[in-house]
Amino acid sequence: MQHNDSGYCYSFPAVRGIQAGRPFYIATCPLRIIPKIFSYNEDDVPPELRAQRTLNKTRIPDMVKYLLDNPKDYVFSALTVSVGTEISFEDMGDAPNLGILKVPMDAQILINDGQHRRKAIEEALRENPDLGQDNLPVLFFVDEGLEKSQQMFADLNKYAVKPSTSLGTLYDHRDESSDLARYLALEVKPFIGFTEMEKSNVSPRSNKLFTLSSIKQATKALFGKGNKEGFTDEEKNISIKYWQAVTSTIPDWQMMLNKEVSPAKLRQEYIHAHGVALQALGLLGKQLLSEYPNDWETHIKELQSVDWRKANPEWIKRTMNHGRISKSTTNINLTSNALKLKLGLALTPDEKALEKQL
Repeated sequence: MQHNDSGYCYSFPAVRGIQAGRPFYIATCPLRIIPKIFSYNEDDVPPELRAQRTLNKTRIPDMVKYLLDNPKDYVFSALTVSVGTEISFEDMGDAPNLGILKVPMDAQILINDGQHRRKAIEEALRENPDLGQDNLPVLFFVDEGLEKSQQMFADLNKYAVKPSTSLGTLYDHRDESSDLARYLALEVKPFIGFTEMEKSNVSPRSNKLFTLSSIKQATKALFGKGNKEGFTDEEKNISIKYWQAVTSTIPDWQMMLNKEVSPAKLRQEYIHAHGVALQALGLLGKQLLSEYPNDWETHIKELQSVDWRKANPEWIKRTMNHGRISKSTTNINLTSNALKLKLGLALTPDEKALEKQL
């Protein structure tokens, strides 16, 4: 920490670069300094004067938990900030763009990208101060006023694309429902070879039938699991048995497995070739397992008589919206209601109320 004319400075080892004719600096900053230097108080600043969206409080607890649960292998990407022009950079030795960046403690700093990370770091440090020794890269842009900062936020977020839920499932090794979905997709019929691993929907001409994310959602529905809940070995075994039993009741899926019909053809004509039906089958299974824990496999055979064609008026009013398949929660529930009624299962009061709206 250095003293300068206006008071105290934070000093960071940094690299200087030029972008669009203006200097920027990449510095490493100890985590314990992050909450102090990058203040964020949205109450003081009206939105039109803010360079950042308001904090979404619901995202913070998960991020804090992630830091606290994985202190040895978390990864947080760089913060991007705009800082007033009063910062200084001192070259070190021969390398012209390596040096020390000095930022006055009272400098006005706006976070362009990363205020949720900043808040999560602040809260995680209260519980585990040791994290404070770690470093975070910070990208400093020299601020030329608020309008520039707002434009920068717009530019930084304009081309950011959220990865698909299937790709997130494929790469998420901390989440048990993702693990189970990956296992089912790679080891269990009907999913082997027919699962779209990267995209969150299946394109019309694709030779895949299921998405990894819909297998995950349907299997969570089968056991009524929330987002962070795990699965017992018994549940894993039941999920394998369940999806195999479902396959044995849907001749079209068997034909697809035997290469007698293409997935694209099934998608055109049948609702069982869409995520909404997979989810509905998950919900159906949850009730079957709870009402007939020992002989659900005999009851599921009733599915053989279901008319899965899109043209079936039952699906037109339950599974479709304006003539198109819909994945909304209501459509999923209405679809599963029809399957439950087919198997003679009782509907819950909520499900009955939904039926009345039909």
